[in-house]
Amino acid sequence: MPTVQTQHTSAPTTELYYETYGQGRPVILIHGWPLSGRMWEAQIDALRHAGYQVIAYDRRGFGQSGKTATGYTYDVFAADLRDLIEGLGLSDVTLVGFSMGGGEVARYAGLFGTQDLRSAALISSVAPYLLKTADNPDGGLSQAEVEAMVQQVANNRPQFLAGFTKNFLNWEQGDTAQKLGDEFLDFTASLYFQASPVATQECVRAFGTTDFRADLARLTVPLLVVHGDSDRIVPLEASGQRVPQYQPGAELQVMAGAPHGLNATHAEEFNALLLEFLKR
Repeated sequence: MPTVQTQHTSAPTTELYYETYGQGRPVILIHGWPLSGRMWEAQIDALRHAGYQVIAYDRRGFGQSGKTATGYTYDVFAADLRDLIEGLGLSDVTLVGFSMGGGEVARYAGLFGTQDLRSAALISSVAPYLLKTADNPDGGLSQAEVEAMVQQVANNRPQFLAGFTKNFLNWEQGDTAQKLGDEFLDFTASLYFQASPVATQECVRAFGTTDFRADLARLTVPLLVVHGDSDRIVPLEASGQRVPQYQPGAELQVMAGAPHGLNATHAEEFNALLLEFLKR
């Protein structure tokens, strides 16, 4: 099983599971909560056939990576990403972060700069800052809402995530269910039940309360932001739409009618946007 050993000294070391396909310029796919690298199946195929080396890995606590008791902060996640890039000897990398994975992209730049990066993409991302505070009134979550979500996960994780997944995909609207089939819900459940319950809870606090505004200012490589205007999980107005305020070089692409999980529901349209961006 291909893994990279983490070297981060302020958190328990662990092994990060990854899969790599294709040859060419490297593209690292960073998954959302509470999934794994397997969420990117439609993108892995598109990228490898287009001539890229695509690497999809599982964040610590998720998928087939190690489950540590602590260490679920963005400083640790960014350091883990650094260990993956160095462990695989990669350079000229494009980072593609989905939802909470967008936080890794931003914090990586904030901590380590962009010398190994060619470009980056934030997809349905939690950046710039979801928590509502006095200096961030447009955030999407209050502290009470974050803690309520943590408690719901702790009380009945299967029940909470079943409803979450349907909102993730806007399941009852349009032809989503017909196109993907009920089997897709089973597939999604198979991914989030690989995750540690502790990681599932602690990452809610991480993505719900971490401020990425200063990190975005350091993300100076070409940056694509893709967000659906029907996102119920991370609303466009609280996230993607605000990224250019903190990184003026960002290119914002709003996908009409797309939910949070647009990489699955609108895979063809999203893949075309991503591939066009990568060609530049």
